[in-house]
Amino acid sequence: MSAKTELSTPVKDVETTKKNRIKKEKNENLVGMLFVSPMLIGVSILVLLPIIATFILSFADWSFITDISHLKWVGLENFKKLFADQVFIKSLINNAIFILTVPICMIASLLLAIAIDRNVYMKSYFKVAFFMPYISSIVAIAVVWQVLFHPSAGPINEVLMSMGIENPPKWIADPKFALISIMIIQIWVSIGFNMIIYMAGLQSIPKDLYEAADIDGANAWVKFRHITFPMISPTSFFLFITGIISTFKVFDLVAVLTKGGPMNSTTMMVWRLYETAFVNLKIGYASAMAVVLFIVVFGITLLQWIGQKKWVNY
Repeated sequence: MSAKTELSTPVKDVETTKKNRIKKEKNENLVGMLFVSPMLIGVSILVLLPIIATFILSFADWSFITDISHLKWVGLENFKKLFADQVFIKSLINNAIFILTVPICMIASLLLAIAIDRNVYMKSYFKVAFFMPYISSIVAIAVVWQVLFHPSAGPINEVLMSMGIENPPKWIADPKFALISIMIIQIWVSIGFNMIIYMAGLQSIPKDLYEAADIDGANAWVKFRHITFPMISPTSFFLFITGIISTFKVFDLVAVLTKGGPMNSTTMMVWRLYETAFVNLKIGYASAMAVVLFIVVFGITLLQWIGQKKWVNY
């Protein structure tokens, strides 16, 4: 009996220790949940519930000015009308063209980052100078560029006319150049952010790689192709995904400068959604647009994640 007692005592101690550990973990999990609960409640109310409501309302016909009892279920009718809506199709095309700002901005930002990181004094000044547009008020930026793009008295056209161009573009007043004008502003605003991120990526590259390349007699292009670009590919991937997502959220510039005009040449998906929901008060139809926008962005992001395996080096 004494032997059994001696054996059972360590077992009881182990069980007691295990129970205490489990109890402690539960208490820690409870405390953790209490700390994050305000954020979880906020996300649920402000993000998850509106997303669920948007998907539900995309199958209904309803207006803000009517009671919820007037909500009418229409099934896929909103989506059928959507793809027959020429203005919405135009906004899709404009967004597809607007995506070109992402690679252009990335290339320019990378070149600037390399130049400033290696060959420029007062690096902090240039970092701040290029980053300022990104943190400035987009409304103020739009107003400044509106003055610059003025068809007759704008500084840009004044310079072009002084160079011998008799009929310079009317920029945001011309359907052929309005979207290009918005793209130029978007590139100018985003280039500073991309440059800062690229500079952080460049500074994380081991200097030993460049020293070994110098010993082997590699020129600047070879070092960029085989060292710099592969090493910053995760940074490029991050900027590419976030850049494309941001192109589908362009609203402020369009709202201040063109309001989708002239002739819907600058109508974007978010602007069209805003007009439909808060001007025309067609909530169900606007919800269908939001669902399509979600599917497009999700699909593009998914393709990027699949394609990253071929060119991103971790």
